[in-house]
Amino acid sequence: MAGMVEVKHLTKYYGNFLAIENVSFEVKKGEIVGFLGPNGAGKTTTMRIITGFLPPSSGTAAVAGYDLVDKSRQARAHIGYLPETVPLYTDMTVEGYLSFMGTIRGMNPKRIKARIADVIDSCRLGDYRKSDIGKLSKGFRQRVGIAQAVLHEPDVLILDEPTIGIDPIQVVETRALIKDLAGTHTVILSTHILPEVSMLCSRVLIINEGLIVAEDTPKELANRLQGVERLEVEIQGPRIEVMGVLEKIRGVLEVACSPNGSDQNVYKIQARRGLDLRPTVSRAVISNGWSLLNLQLVSMSLEEIFLKLTTSEEINV
Repeated sequence: MAGMVEVKHLTKYYGNFLAIENVSFEVKKGEIVGFLGPNGAGKTTTMRIITGFLPPSSGTAAVAGYDLVDKSRQARAHIGYLPETVPLYTDMTVEGYLSFMGTIRGMNPKRIKARIADVIDSCRLGDYRKSDIGKLSKGFRQRVGIAQAVLHEPDVLILDEPTIGIDPIQVVETRALIKDLAGTHTVILSTHILPEVSMLCSRVLIINEGLIVAEDTPKELANRLQGVERLEVEIQGPRIEVMGVLEKIRGVLEVACSPNGSDQNVYKIQARRGLDLRPTVSRAVISNGWSLLNLQLVSMSLEEIFLKLTTSEEINV
């Protein structure tokens, strides 16, 4: 099955400056994909091309099967876009603004009326439909921005920093709204908030210096990058003796512990890749008469993955 978004060998120059080079990826129907990269990596350029705002220097981008250069109008009819700075008319009411957006998208009046009712409900804007946008908080303005993005029932939603600058309660509500939208939309989410990607996205794309350097689930990226197995174990027992026993277990590369002044400590164990030491560690603890309080394998966090891929020149994935 073809992807809802298909990007092939995109390259973009600004004069002599190469912003992105040979960027290729695909996003399937119903996926939420996180698009990550440090400032200046080429993230915004790529998003502007796949929303039809910029032409590529070479390569192709298509949405719902329509090329964004040759069939730009048809492609853009399938896209809902929430830029980082939402272009709202603050002297309009919520309802008036949505009606205006429907009109300039060529929707017929009956459909506009029905869709306004739907998006006001799904974006939880019912109490504010007659309010001037200029009087709303930033969080509610974000909801109006999302409402305009989904008004014409697009197949693809492209959201650029949708929770930046809003209060924690509205962040939670906005994330829940995005998750609800994923059932009926394909979502590309650009954000600097890495835990947000872990919570919302099934897959991540990481771009650095104009190149896609990784594309996978966070879990699989961690497996490919960390190079060792990491185990975290909480043990009640004399720290020095526990450390001595753990360090002697075959396959253990390193043991770290931050003493807390008691005999109940968390030990972080690194082992050779592919070696699951949980059975061996649990037997060693129990045979010494200590209490095993917690034991779990630990993956790299998305923050660690991101830093490793965007700060090291030696990583090749």
